Amino acid sequence: MSKRTLKIATRKSPLALWQANWVKDQLETLNPGLEVELVRIVTKGDKILDVPLAKVGGKGLFVKEIEDALLDGRADIAVHSMKDVPTDFPEGLHLPVILKREDPRDAWFSRDGKSFTEIKHGAKVGTSSLRRKVQLRAKRPDLVFDDLRGNVDTRLRKLEEGQYDAIVLAAAGVKRLKLADKVSDYIGSDQVLPAVGQGAVGIECRIEDPATNALIAPLRDETTWIQVISERAFLGTLEGGCQVPIACHAEVFGGTMKVKGLVGSIDGKVVITGEIEGITADAKALGVELAKDLLSRGAKEILDEVYALGLANR
Repeated sequence: MSKRTLKIATRKSPLALWQANWVKDQLETLNPGLEVELVRIVTKGDKILDVPLAKVGGKGLFVKEIEDALLDGRADIAVHSMKDVPTDFPEGLHLPVILKREDPRDAWFSRDGKSFTEIKHGAKVGTSSLRRKVQLRAKRPDLVFDDLRGNVDTRLRKLEEGQYDAIVLAAAGVKRLKLADKVSDYIGSDQVLPAVGQGAVGIECRIEDPATNALIAPLRDETTWIQVISERAFLGTLEGGCQVPIACHAEVFGGTMKVKGLVGSIDGKVVITGEIEGITADAKALGVELAKDLLSRGAKEILDEVYALGLANR
C-alpha cells in the first residue's frame, strides 16, 4: 500500500479514544511501517450536555461531524460505537467493518451494591436511555428514573456523590475502560434487551477508497457483522433513531440465528416483544420481518406517540 499515514476520526471521550487506539494498534501491527494518527472531533451530542439525548433531535448526534471529516478528507476512517450509528449513511460513505463484539449487556451500579431486583423501593436511577427506562420501569414501576449525561467517569462520579442511588451503563464500555470491578450486577438480555449494535464497534470510510477499504478489511468479525446487520435492519424498518425506546439483540449459532426485538411505551405499561429464528444468510431479512411483526401488533402507534410527545426525534 502506498499510503503510509492513516487518519482516524474519533470523538474525544475516554471510551471513544480507547476504541480508536485499539484500531490504531491493530492496523499498525498488521501493517509494519504504517503510521496511524487520531483526529479528535467534538460532535453535537458532546456539546449538549444539559438536555436528554432523545430530546436533542436528529439522527447521528455523535457521528455527523465525524462523517464530515471523512467527506472533506481530514480523516480516512472513523471508529464508532455501533449503537450511535444511524442506519443511513451520507452519499459516498459506508461501514464495511464491524469488530468483534464485547459484552452486549447493560451494567448496573448501585451505591449500596444492591442488584436491580434488590434495590430499595423508590430508588433514584440515572439513565438517559428511553430503551432502558421503558424496560426497567416495566419491571420496577416503583423506581424513579432521572436523566444522566456525561462520559463513563462523570456518570460514576455522580453516583458516588449521591446524586443517584444507581445508574445503568453499557457493559462493553465499562469493561473496555477496566471498570468492571465497580459493577454491582449485569442485566441480561432476558431482563433488558440491549440497544441495536450495543457492544460492537464499526469502522466507516469512503466507498471510493479501495486502498483504505483493503487495509481495514482484516478487522471485520463475521459473527458480529451478521448480528449487527440484522439488528440494524430491525431498527431501520421501524424508522427509529438511536434514542428511541427500541431494543434488539441477535444471537448466532453456527449457521442459524435468533433475533429478539422490543418496542415499549414511555410509561412501561405497554411493551411489545417478538423473536424470530432463521439462517444467518437471511440476517437482514430476519430483522426486517421481525420489525414488521411488531409494527403489525401496535409498535407503530407507540412510536408515533413517543415522537408526538417530543420525547424523541425521528
